[in-house]
Amino acid sequence: MAEYQAPIKDMNYLLYDVFKSDTLWPTLPKLAEHVDRETSEAILLECAKIAEQVIAPLSREGDEVGVSFNNGQVTTAPGYKEAFNTYAEGGWTALGGDVNYGGMGMPKVITSLHEEMLCAADISFSLYPGLTAGAGLSLAKHASEEIKQRYLTRMYSGEWSATMCLTESHAGTDLGMIRTKAIPQENGSYKITGNKIFITGGEHDLTENIIHLVLAKLPDAPAGPRGISLFVVPKYKVNDDESLGDFNDVSCGSIEHKMGIHASSTCVINFDDSEGYLVGELNKGLACMFTMMNFERIGVGIQGLGASVRSYQNALEYAKDRVQSRSLSGVKSPDKAADSIMVHGDVRRMLLNMKALNEGSRALSLYIAMQLDIATYGEGDEQIKADKLTALLTPLAKAFFTDLGFENTVAGQQVFGGHGFIREWGQEQLVRDARIAQIYEGTNGIQAMDLLARKVAGSKGEFMQIFIDEANKFVKETTDEHMQEFIVPLSEAIDDLQKTTFEILSAASNNIEELGTSANDYLHVFGYTAMAFVWAKMANVSLCKMSEDEEFHQSKIHTARYYFARLLPRRLSLMATIKSGSEPMFNMPDELF
Repeated sequence: MAEYQAPIKDMNYLLYDVFKSDTLWPTLPKLAEHVDRETSEAILLECAKIAEQVIAPLSREGDEVGVSFNNGQVTTAPGYKEAFNTYAEGGWTALGGDVNYGGMGMPKVITSLHEEMLCAADISFSLYPGLTAGAGLSLAKHASEEIKQRYLTRMYSGEWSATMCLTESHAGTDLGMIRTKAIPQENGSYKITGNKIFITGGEHDLTENIIHLVLAKLPDAPAGPRGISLFVVPKYKVNDDESLGDFNDVSCGSIEHKMGIHASSTCVINFDDSEGYLVGELNKGLACMFTMMNFERIGVGIQGLGASVRSYQNALEYAKDRVQSRSLSGVKSPDKAADSIMVHGDVRRMLLNMKALNEGSRALSLYIAMQLDIATYGEGDEQIKADKLTALLTPLAKAFFTDLGFENTVAGQQVFGGHGFIREWGQEQLVRDARIAQIYEGTNGIQAMDLLARKVAGSKGEFMQIFIDEANKFVKETTDEHMQEFIVPLSEAIDDLQKTTFEILSAASNNIEELGTSANDYLHVFGYTAMAFVWAKMANVSLCKMSEDEEFHQSKIHTARYYFARLLPRRLSLMATIKSGSEPMFNMPDELF
């Protein structure tokens, strides 16, 4: 496997040339005092070092050895504890945390790039701090001051980690069916009893305490999701002086044996009258947990991007070195027994697909992160608009990036040919690791339904219209003659997205099943169009900056042309499928399947 190289140059290009983050930050007073260009550049450089030098070298052995389970205790793979200590001592566990409790308060545009580097280095490792960061966000927003003071500082320091405990074996995604109980106690705490499955980082040896965010119901709670409350339940109780107290009867019953992410512990967690504390209001727990869930959904999307970036780097190095057959147009390397496989059209197709989709995904993820920063730190109409855009784009980030991530890890494997199927090359690990990202944090089918049914139909098209207006504004303002090769197809794609949205909502008003049968294809129509929007933004910048770094910007323009010529047209077949309606799916009786 090629040694991972963090794409710092491309990241800075996006931050400062394309999205001009350094001019945005001063307009957000709650953010401006914590970040500037000099700080962010230093952060990314240091993150690249730890990702490349400390974390990436663990990935292969972590996959081979995995985690072990013995008498309720989980031991992580060799080197993980030492690497985690180095990571925590560097302050990385506090990067996006609330500054009032020891966090660094960095914006999402910085933390998302940090997450990409971690995921490209080793998805398994990234999950431990990633879950803690999401839990910290939820506690900072919804918990009482006492809970924040007691838990957040230690979570940000890396002394403690955290999980999200939602899923139960009988319920799956239908959280309204959970059976975990919370019994009120006279001292204001609750006794939590139940079993949760698929808990990432539920037990491990990296930190001295694990803080579980647990969904549970009181005995008299309303039925369904309206009766869910959220509780913080530590593995070890915390004394008044913040030292560790008694074991809190939170135990690991087993670990899952998985297809991939072997070095991440995925646990069955049992709560047996464990002491817990309410976060937010009673019966409002799902709303509180959604703060963490949405954070993790964007993070899982970045996992897909990280795996895809590593796949491209591996495949590109292999393709340049591997000689096999000759070019159709004549010998290119007469001094060698054969030409490199870079001369073959299908290899170039796979490599350019990966390159265009990776760079487009990174740009789109930063666009989403920027909206989240404005929604979090902005004010007035801009804050409201960004909040709606974030809601619209979150399911897209999770599903689109992970679908592309899996596609691109498989493509990278294909470039390797038979060697891609052999463990020693490391490529098949990326395929296995990337596969889970399409499933957890809500399967991609659920994300598609969230996008279409809740965000688009639920807002009567308002949220999507905000995006369409934003994209059309860019189209109208970009009048340069040299940009028309990108602006014309982008404008067509935006118009088609608007038309398709209207047609689906109209059809659904007569047959609600149209939402379910269109959702997945619609998400991808939206994804390819949104990616065209950010690719056009990149092309606009690179055409203007060609004299500053010709090789870099020529690469951007060539890749943009490839995207518009070979990848944006994918939306046309998706739109044709949407037009076929729900009848081909629902006219067939179950017994004929």
